[in-house]
Amino acid sequence: MARGEDAGLIFMDEVYLRGFLSRSSLTAKRSEIRELLKVIARPEVISLAGGLPAPETFPVEGLADLLPSIVKREGAAAFQYGATEGDMGLREELAKLIALDGLDGIGPERIVITTASQQGLDLCGRVFITPGDTVVCGLPSYLGALGAFSACGARLSGVPLDGDGIRPDLIEERLVDLRRSGVRPKFLYVVPDFQNPAGVTLSLERRREILEIAGQFDLLVIEDSPYRQLRYHGEHIPSLKAFDREGRVISLLTFSKILFPGLRLGWIVAEPEIIDRIVVAKQPVDLCTSPFNQCLAREYLRTGALPGQIERTRKIYREKLEAILAALEKEIDRSWGVRWTRPEGGLFLWMQLPPGLDASKLLEKALERNVAFVIGSAFHCDEGGSNALRLNFSYPSVEQLRTGAARLAEAIGALLEEHPVPGDWEVAEGFVGAEELSDGRRNLEQLSLNLALTEVVA
Repeated sequence: MARGEDAGLIFMDEVYLRGFLSRSSLTAKRSEIRELLKVIARPEVISLAGGLPAPETFPVEGLADLLPSIVKREGAAAFQYGATEGDMGLREELAKLIALDGLDGIGPERIVITTASQQGLDLCGRVFITPGDTVVCGLPSYLGALGAFSACGARLSGVPLDGDGIRPDLIEERLVDLRRSGVRPKFLYVVPDFQNPAGVTLSLERRREILEIAGQFDLLVIEDSPYRQLRYHGEHIPSLKAFDREGRVISLLTFSKILFPGLRLGWIVAEPEIIDRIVVAKQPVDLCTSPFNQCLAREYLRTGALPGQIERTRKIYREKLEAILAALEKEIDRSWGVRWTRPEGGLFLWMQLPPGLDASKLLEKALERNVAFVIGSAFHCDEGGSNALRLNFSYPSVEQLRTGAARLAEAIGALLEEHPVPGDWEVAEGFVGAEELSDGRRNLEQLSLNLALTEVVA
């Protein structure tokens, strides 16, 4: 601590502060993505980096009509503290909502309201992870989940994905290897529908296989489903929870992508014993999720407007997805060996450059051309993803998507001029490069705990 010369006053500085910090705070680093936000904020930059829903999908008029009646009818009760489990009326409405998705017989006692699904991830970490425990996840995986679990001291073991989602055969191989090493993972983390960041969807057959493996190796499954209701093409696939006969699946859902993110409301569906533990963990964190916001969500659901809201959102995003896919096909030369996923829903797609090319170098060239994305290594718990990137299509306009794809293609061309791909290099099957087939056991205690990066990876 620095001492003032005149009055002998002591001023806080970084060196002195370190004596007060926790171990996790000492190892946390300022997010590179957080710094990237300063560049992306420039008005001339087209950002394909963010995970933001499109503002034009928000039901502003309907909510404006609803709010006065809520305040008048609920009175002071809407502004008071509430139960940690969440508003009973809202949980009853959510039970009806998930019943439409094949989860019959789920009562309010199996639902807890959270401050969006990010809190759900944090609470699962608090309830199940003891420092040093192992969690199995995908390569790549949602960075907010990696951050939440590593903040609790988890060791993350990554399993590669392909076009049908995380591979059950490799999950089983990993679990066998861990068992031989005397390690019993606490749970498997998956985003089965239109995965963030890859955009792929876990096939029906693989969902069944994963639950069989979970039973065989006696582990829980956390099913993170923020995009589940945003399908634009293809056939509906039942959730993992719909196949769960042993109470192993913990499902996380949210209003952020289907209503509006500022509501900050999500919910967890699990067995009553698990819900009870989550409620106990939530109490010292925030006492309760905003009762007023819960009241707003409850009354909105009762209007019956949500199905129409979701369909309008799907229509907007379907057009945007088709626009970016068409633009990439048009602008990127097939001979470059660049490939990308073609999602059936969600907000993201995943692009891979030929092996040896560095996405961080590409980002430099992209920013010079006023287009931004998130580099793939941010979503990997191992050393992989250096030649990959995530693109968002929900927030930019259709015209911005077309322009952004053209700028990105120009940046890729410039990078390839400096680092040519060998003429005999061939595109491998699937979308996970060989360099990502690592054991994925790197301890992520050093991962940045700055979850403000959800501003671009949410």
